[in-house]
Amino acid sequence: MSRRPVAQINLAALRHNLQRVQHLAPASKILAVLKANAYGHGLVQVAQALTGADAFAVARIDEALALRTAGIVKPIVLLEGFYEAAELPILLANNLQTIVHNELQLQALEQTELEGQLKVWLKIDTGMHRLGIAPQQFNEFYRRLWQCPTVQPGIRLMSHFCCADMPGSAKTGQQLAQFQQLCADKAEQRSLANSAAIICLPQSHGDWVRPGLMLHGISPLPDQQGQHHQLQPVMRLSSRLIAMRKIQPGDTVGYGANWQTEKATWVGVIAIGYGDGYPRHAVNGTPVWLAGREVQLIGRVSMDMITVNLGPEPMESIGAEAVLWGPELAIERVAHCADTIPYELLCNITPRVDYQYLTV
Repeated sequence: MSRRPVAQINLAALRHNLQRVQHLAPASKILAVLKANAYGHGLVQVAQALTGADAFAVARIDEALALRTAGIVKPIVLLEGFYEAAELPILLANNLQTIVHNELQLQALEQTELEGQLKVWLKIDTGMHRLGIAPQQFNEFYRRLWQCPTVQPGIRLMSHFCCADMPGSAKTGQQLAQFQQLCADKAEQRSLANSAAIICLPQSHGDWVRPGLMLHGISPLPDQQGQHHQLQPVMRLSSRLIAMRKIQPGDTVGYGANWQTEKATWVGVIAIGYGDGYPRHAVNGTPVWLAGREVQLIGRVSMDMITVNLGPEPMESIGAEAVLWGPELAIERVAHCADTIPYELLCNITPRVDYQYLTV
């Protein structure tokens, strides 16, 4: 019996979720966002499975080069762009596309001699105030990029919503209106919609949509689950019950003795902890799916183990499978109990977990 936690990645569910994006945004091309190891699912394996995507987006150049090394030939866009001019020949040699979001990047493109031209996306800050040029800089950047000999004709225009996961937000409407106004007389392709906007804001879809979280079967909207959008969870994180013990009224469990039983009950120990990426701040009562029923976390999460309340007459035995999240238990529920978001849970999975890829 292996005591190593397992993350099963269902590639059929991944492809199903891509089809849902295509259904929701039928007139748009799909720039599948695979940053942070494809949200913890495996960068190369996910890219290889998403044959229906039109292009891939990653945050940094090392992620893009890993895809190229694995034989991925689809267009790849660097969401953070390049960091220094010395990277530009690498981008050109590997057919990588870059976002431009500041003056230094534009100057590097203007001042570097290349034996070819790069595909460029111009990012406009319409209110996120993270990356992107100010709206008043748009006309100048647009003109200079068109005149730059190292830039392919036909730049692409993009921005990013900060409140798309809050349906009806006035901020989202303001961002959309400003972006549309800036680009009104431009013929270039546009991209604005992330996962939440793909679901809630069809008027923002444009030429390219950028799904990330929803590809992995998770709702980008608070208080909702992937099933509400006909998405299927891609990751199933599981482990095993490795110990059981009966405790008496007044006994406490775990570090800090922060859980105490009022009646005799059985405690189960499951081989997973924050050393594997399970959230340390999950509270008492966090659900765990154990051998066909839901039990509750009790006591603090340890580095290698968690403890659950099995009740006065447990049905399980040592070796029983425990699902921490997956089709049986929505990750959104676990994230809520840990006062975090599903993104963080997925990205925090550590190398101690065994990844298994299912194709059917």
